[in-house]
Amino acid sequence: MIGNAFANQRLSGWNAHKLKLGFFAPNCSSGRSVTLLPDRWSGSWDQNLRLAQLADRVGIDFLLPIGRWKGYGGETDFHGSTLETITWATACLAVTNRLVVFGTVHAPLFHPIVAAKQMVTADQVSHGRFGLNVVCGWNEGEFEMFGATRREHDERYEFAQEWLDAVTAMWSDREDFDFSGKYFNLKGIRLKPKPYGGVRPIIMNAGSSPKGRAFATRNCDAYFTATSMDTLDAAAGTVKDVRAFAREQGREIGVFTTAEVYCAPTRREAEERFRHVCLDNADWSAVDAVMPLYGQKLDKSDPQYEEKRRRFAHGFSGFLVTGTPDDVATTFAKVSAAGFDGLAFSFFDYVADLPYFAQEVLPRLERLGLRAASQTTPAC
Repeated sequence: MIGNAFANQRLSGWNAHKLKLGFFAPNCSSGRSVTLLPDRWSGSWDQNLRLAQLADRVGIDFLLPIGRWKGYGGETDFHGSTLETITWATACLAVTNRLVVFGTVHAPLFHPIVAAKQMVTADQVSHGRFGLNVVCGWNEGEFEMFGATRREHDERYEFAQEWLDAVTAMWSDREDFDFSGKYFNLKGIRLKPKPYGGVRPIIMNAGSSPKGRAFATRNCDAYFTATSMDTLDAAAGTVKDVRAFAREQGREIGVFTTAEVYCAPTRREAEERFRHVCLDNADWSAVDAVMPLYGQKLDKSDPQYEEKRRRFAHGFSGFLVTGTPDDVATTFAKVSAAGFDGLAFSFFDYVADLPYFAQEVLPRLERLGLRAASQTTPAC
């Protein structure tokens, strides 16, 4: 457990708002919109630089990337161009002052000594604003690209536990030590510098299975789970269960979910924009390539087949928010009332859409008591 003054400061800064807000997947081409539109998000560094600085200025809390190594195909090769997340996070942290920026790290693909050193570098650059989103990996095509073996489900978490134990041991004040386990046999480990302030970074995980939830509650400060508005009541139960399980282990954990937001002065404008982006101009060939990877059969006889395809055209998971600033703020309040601590959400164009959101939605969330009073520079 984190136990010194800087650790409390690190976590209190992370927990300044009742509902924390961050952007999901800006390091990936197309973000989370599987669309053919030529002005779709490119995921270039120049776009990410503008987003990081604008998000920092208006008071967004964090950036959360997707760890992706290979595109999904289709006409646009959805997520075919991505920025590696630890180097991306380091660059974002170097040009911002407040944001927490996560690196999404596939434990089976990063040697723990290399990963520990890279993440310490990001943490030092930012004076303690780096976060680790540790993932076990599931995409077989990516593992094949690396020449790596994708382990069976439960063993993935056993490996990840040993990997994380090794990394956190290196982040501790231990010097010149050996680490021996089932998967690693490391001799004479020496890692300097240590994380900023002598305290490990915030750690997040998104395991959805019982094994994954157990891993998250045992090790992490934040648990990330996808839901939708039609299952929000059930999700509230999941939040309670996750917190209770963590408390049984003497820990507290934040619970986060994801969304895609289309906000406009009128509901009609917001809904028309969503339809234009994600339905009328969806890259259906990419959707059809993605669905089987997520365990969805392309079965046209399934009465829910078209609804499932539409869902995959706008982010695969999480919930869709379309409407006015009042609608968006009200929906975010429902998410908070269900027990969630934060939202990682996406826009069609993160940079173009953020100013209106900052000017119209953030003040409404402050009035609802979900955000502390802003002391940041308004978007322009």
